[in-house]
Amino acid sequence: MAGRLALCLVEATAGRLYLRPTAAGLCLRRAAGGTATTPVPLQASSGNLRTQADLPEVTLPTFLYRMIFKGYYNRLHELQDSLKYENVVNDVITDFVKRIRYLCKISPTGDLVPNVTNELYRFSLEGISRILFETQIGCLENEIPAETQNFINSISQMQRESIPVSVLPKWTRNYLPFWKHYVAGWDGIFSFACKLIDRKMEDIQKRLDTNQEAAGEYLTYLLSNTKMSKKDVYGSVAELLLAGVETTSNTLLWALYLLSRDPKAQDILYQEVADIVKGDQIPAAQDINNMPYLKAVIKETLRMYPVVPVNATPFTTFVIYHYAISQDETVFLHPQMFKPERWLRDGRERPHPFGSLPFGFGVRGCVGRRIAELEMHLALARHRRTSNQINRNMLVPDRQVNFHFLERKRCIHLNGFFTV
Repeated sequence: MAGRLALCLVEATAGRLYLRPTAAGLCLRRAAGGTATTPVPLQASSGNLRTQADLPEVTLPTFLYRMIFKGYYNRLHELQDSLKYENVVNDVITDFVKRIRYLCKISPTGDLVPNVTNELYRFSLEGISRILFETQIGCLENEIPAETQNFINSISQMQRESIPVSVLPKWTRNYLPFWKHYVAGWDGIFSFACKLIDRKMEDIQKRLDTNQEAAGEYLTYLLSNTKMSKKDVYGSVAELLLAGVETTSNTLLWALYLLSRDPKAQDILYQEVADIVKGDQIPAAQDINNMPYLKAVIKETLRMYPVVPVNATPFTTFVIYHYAISQDETVFLHPQMFKPERWLRDGRERPHPFGSLPFGFGVRGCVGRRIAELEMHLALARHRRTSNQINRNMLVPDRQVNFHFLERKRCIHLNGFFTV
């Protein structure tokens, strides 16, 4: 299964992974004595390819209704769905802050966190796993489970081998190691995801067998209320796991790097968060709406370092080179400069709204955008309230990234920038 999926991803040259609807059904049934439900058997998907003649005609009134009214409510529903994960995300961030403080404490200088990339991977994986599987998987423990680290390594391996696999001809797969390593990475991803899904399915079935309500979040709904085959659930959740780890961890890494080089931006961000969230309160999702500079920092980070630099629509030659557009002086003034204020709605001239589309747009936009933004906004808000950071290593793809996290002193003026 992993090999076939990997082959489709390479040949389609798709830049993102998305959930797709399916007509197959997953059979979960109640035991005798409970509310009877008719099991839905697995259905074979149709092998007939549709042509342009099969597309339905859409009238102008129907198009306007879908675009204006249904689009508005779908957007509103999408935003509200992300807000219900606020407590889960904040719990993960609390564990992450404890993890960072522990690493600082045991470091030789008392403030060094080595290999921040891996730590952010662990944070992102724990966050998306608690949302999908509604359980802790131990990513932020001092001793990380071996299977969890293997999953992180599998993602890195798959991403590392994806470039040579996509450019080399098929006949080289039997002679060069890239394809074998690429598929092995996907196998590791699916192995981890399938184990957690099977565990959740067993839990749901036990509840149904004892006439208990199978209440829960995303995965519980997916398994209990949608007509998806077990294979489709495996594929969809594995893709969400992969996308959830990559987007959040890499964007936060670049944001920390850019802030470490700009003390003024750090102080502006700290002041904004401190003005909204008083004392030892934990920022809430609603608080983020009053933090335009925080949102601008993430947006500017995604402009300068989009997670997916190139995006393409499958089976077409239409390609969007996000990174090139972001560095175009005709689109962004001083594109090489980190300027979060360019996105503020304070009367200044703002960039073209389609100049930066890190999550895509429209029906093919990233399905997990709201949750990813919620994680990044809350994580950065919590971090900026407690520390400065400086970068002690060159940020290049083939080297480990280390940060010194320096505690802020509340009695010292905000312009103070602490170094070692």
